[in-house]
Amino acid sequence: MSAQTLSPQAETMDQAAHDRAKKRINLRENLQAGEFLLPVILIFVVITIIPFLESFVFSLTDYSGYDFSSAKFVGLENYVTMFKDPTIMAGLGFTLMYAVLTTLIVTIIALPLAVVLNKKFWGHNFARSVFFFLSIPSMALLGLVWQFIVSPLPSGAVNQFLSHFGVSAVPWLSNPDLARGCVIFIAVWATIGWHATLYIAYLQAIPSDLYEQASVDGANGWQQFIHITLPQMTPAIGVSVFMLLTSGLKVYDLPFTLIGGGPGHATYTVTQSIIVTGIGSNRYGLGSALGVVFFLCCLVLVLVQQAVTRAIEKRMA
Repeated sequence: MSAQTLSPQAETMDQAAHDRAKKRINLRENLQAGEFLLPVILIFVVITIIPFLESFVFSLTDYSGYDFSSAKFVGLENYVTMFKDPTIMAGLGFTLMYAVLTTLIVTIIALPLAVVLNKKFWGHNFARSVFFFLSIPSMALLGLVWQFIVSPLPSGAVNQFLSHFGVSAVPWLSNPDLARGCVIFIAVWATIGWHATLYIAYLQAIPSDLYEQASVDGANGWQQFIHITLPQMTPAIGVSVFMLLTSGLKVYDLPFTLIGGGPGHATYTVTQSIIVTGIGSNRYGLGSALGVVFFLCCLVLVLVQQAVTRAIEKRMA
């Protein structure tokens, strides 16, 4: 017999050599990929990690924004002051409520709206343009415009319209609950068109053969939406939700220009608290503590959203 059978020891050595070679190849590929990611990592470190560490250091002192060398170490005193301040906690509460509610409402409305706008009907391009146009003006400008529309005075546009039906002036911006509702309504009104356009782009990438085959099998429109559209749109929903959450958490311009964070502190936001507390009052230590806590809250919220999105994608795959 010319063929020779390798001994178990020789086979083990050959397998070990093969594994080492495979590891070297994988390491080389990872290093090559890391070269492309290096600029992104450097930018992330410069604009995120380093400022966060600086803010954390400032939060442990009574830094006033002028001379850090003269600042005194106060430990966790700024964090204790922050959690005892009802104004700051009100801003944190409204910001989280705003981010969650706008994300849920826009997602629930924008997806069916995109399905409707994706259909072929007379004037569908004009309808898409109208909804997309709502997201073009800045939130600060929208706040100034809507300030006159939902003014609590009888001269407000909405109150003037209601007066024709015998309804007295509604305190849209002077009632805390109504003011919060107005801010959330305007935000949804302004962003729903943009996210519907995003969904339309993903809808047009779904093969039409899937719907044709489902129609042949007797599936109605609702069944096609549940079993075809939703599973195919899961990546788009993840992107949209992520963008809504991140933009909602850093909200400042809309409630500030609409009502200045009032009435009282009903529409106060974290960003406004950081600016007023840290910059306006020269209490950079306290403002930095608020920034650190808010950054961690945003990180947890985004990680939860990403985990839920991945779980949904796996389940609907």
